[in-house]
Amino acid sequence: MEEAVQVLNYFAYLLPAVVVGIVAYYFFKGHTANEEGRRRYLIQKEAQNKIIPTRLQAYERITLLLERIDPNKLLLRVKPFSEEVDKYEANLIKNIEQEFDHNVTQQIYVSLECWNMVQAAKNATIQIIRQASMHENQNSADEMREYVLRNMMEEVTPSQKALAYIKKEVSELF
Repeated sequence: MEEAVQVLNYFAYLLPAVVVGIVAYYFFKGHTANEEGRRRYLIQKEAQNKIIPTRLQAYERITLLLERIDPNKLLLRVKPFSEEVDKYEANLIKNIEQEFDHNVTQQIYVSLECWNMVQAAKNATIQIIRQASMHENQNSADEMREYVLRNMMEEVTPSQKALAYIKKEVSELF
């Protein structure tokens, strides 16, 4: 019987230690998780401070690309070097492709939807130029140029649509 009392005394001494151990375990587990979350937040915040300027530069470069391939500005900047419509068409398309290729790396900094809008604007602009060159009333490069400029003055260009999307996306950054 005395052994049973002695065993109960040991359990009586051990019980508070076990309870304190369990409480300490859950306390430190919660504290460690909280500290890990705080560290992750600080690292993410620091990364954002470094990434946002780079992303803004990418949006600036894409904006410049869209401005340069806008039919109204492209046709004023790239003048025909001969009277042949086909050569002028090829020169315009080459200019658009070069601008696009020069800025293709910016896609890693913008959303997929934004980059798809940029590609669609580029392709639509090329399509506008091809359709204008096939228009039956175009006998010279200057006539084709005037035709596109007249038609685009009245419409929203693909570049303008893509720029509106970019402005919306940039406003969501802040």
